[in-house]
Amino acid sequence: MPAADATPFEAVFDAYVHNVWRVLRRLGVQEDDIEDVTQEVFLVVHRRLAGLENRARLRTWVYGISRRCAAAYRRRAHRRREVPMATPPETRGSPSQEGDVDRRRALALLDAVLAELPDAQRETYVLFEVEELPMTEVAAAMECPLKTAYARLYAARKTIRAVLRARDRSVA
Repeated sequence: MPAADATPFEAVFDAYVHNVWRVLRRLGVQEDDIEDVTQEVFLVVHRRLAGLENRARLRTWVYGISRRCAAAYRRRAHRRREVPMATPPETRGSPSQEGDVDRRRALALLDAVLAELPDAQRETYVLFEVEELPMTEVAAAMECPLKTAYARLYAARKTIRAVLRARDRSVA
């Protein structure tokens, strides 16, 4: 919890930095670049925080900034001639427990499946299913009507089910 004498920015940073990090990862920001993109998010937050009138929607506002920074990152990746991979590379070191291995495999599968979704569907799915935002806040963060957000979530779930079924058939 932030200290009582913390500035409003420090309080926002402390409250949201871990969530922003996780959202950026699920929205396709590569592990090596997450720290830089997180910094971009909080630079925008710092510049605009004083002008934010409705503090009740702070979480939605921060997620919206995160979403836009992740989209900008993905656009820049093409100019840098980077090729996003379907599956993230194996991490260095070996996990010491079977549970860690299973968790890493599940996260790698989630990342691979999310990478196959169109950006708007992936962002909607991550905000609703992973970050557990209410759909009204997802729609606000996505800057779209509520019914559009629900349609994107439905389409994302349908695509995810199809991809998982296809992977199951190819493994069997």
